[in-house]
Amino acid sequence: MNVYDFDNTIYDGESCFDLFKFYMKKDFSLIKLFPQVVKGFAKYKKGEVSIEQMVSKYAPLAEEKIKMIDFENEPKEFWDKHMKKIKPFYKEIQKDDDLIITASPDFHIEEIAKRLGIKYYLTSTFDKQKGKIDFICIRENKITAFKEKYGDREIENFYTDSAENDAPLINLAKHAFLVKKHKITQIK
Repeated sequence: MNVYDFDNTIYDGESCFDLFKFYMKKDFSLIKLFPQVVKGFAKYKKGEVSIEQMVSKYAPLAEEKIKMIDFENEPKEFWDKHMKKIKPFYKEIQKDDDLIITASPDFHIEEIAKRLGIKYYLTSTFDKQKGKIDFICIRENKITAFKEKYGDREIENFYTDSAENDAPLINLAKHAFLVKKHKITQIK
């Protein structure tokens, strides 16, 4: 099984940040959250935010808007505009049993997985009716989600943009690759 982080690995950029900008255009009141979102992303990328801090500080910002999302149409609309940001290397090496593991929300990844023909993915999950985040799939939570779903299944190759944030998955993988823009370097 080959496992891929999504943002900055298969997707050229931070899809959650692009998703926030997408929703900001639909609801301009979100502009007031923009500085907090930028700061939160920066802290996350530097590994300065724990899972507990993500849940306590940033989850409420998302949860107050979740109930307003059109889960049927808006993911399609987003990917119609952002499909071009899928890096070409992925289609060249894609396999039937590939797994995407990402902090991106389930409703967001479901649509792109369908378009790319990816059957397996582990994501942050949302209770759409209650407007609550059930699980944030970052750092060690990625290991929790993987082991819960796949047990001790071997990861043949793991691809990521962050050796620091994805160190637990790198340790599980037989081989690991660092993706920086369009350059792929084997690191394990």
